[in-house]
Amino acid sequence: MLKRFATWSLLAALLIPALAGAQVLIPGTDYDELAQGQPFEPLNGKVEVVEIFAYGCHFCAQFQPLVDQWKRKLPADVRFTYVPATYSLDDPFARAFYAAQAKPGLFARTHEALFQAINTDITVPRNASIDELAAFYSGYGVTAPAFAAAMQTPAVEAKLRKARDFALAVELQGTPSLIVNGKYRVKGASYQDMLRIADQLIAKERSARR
Repeated sequence: MLKRFATWSLLAALLIPALAGAQVLIPGTDYDELAQGQPFEPLNGKVEVVEIFAYGCHFCAQFQPLVDQWKRKLPADVRFTYVPATYSLDDPFARAFYAAQAKPGLFARTHEALFQAINTDITVPRNASIDELAAFYSGYGVTAPAFAAAMQTPAVEAKLRKARDFALAVELQGTPSLIVNGKYRVKGASYQDMLRIADQLIAKERSARR
């Protein structure tokens, strides 16, 4: 009996600190549940995390290095997706995002660089035109005329509509915004807090799936 009690005492000693470190999520404070929300893409056995961002958003620029490190450590069954905040189908930054994604390697080379050009270096204006953005991307291995044309293809138009519809479905309130499985809109008191909450919501969804 004493041996069994000692075993339970040891387990409690190990578990209590771990449980104390995991804060209980509070709906309405840590996240909003989206009754009508849907994933951006079919889940196909994955947990989806979407970051809705805007290149001209100073807060998104600050968040980007943190989220970039965080997403690299996500489990293999978690899919991270960037979605530009598309309030208008004429948004040149959203067009540039999808045009860059369509060219192998271009998005990876330019995503953080465009944040810096707008928010730190001030070499790209916040109200940049298609031609001004094409000029920026021309420094990364594409020609300005070809990139400007790529920004205005039917495929990009379709992606803009999808991004806009998603923002409406999740009741986007600002950027950066993290959406888990189309069901939860992460809140939080800081960038680190947002990532903590996202981690716990991911764990919740992974557990529910099992």
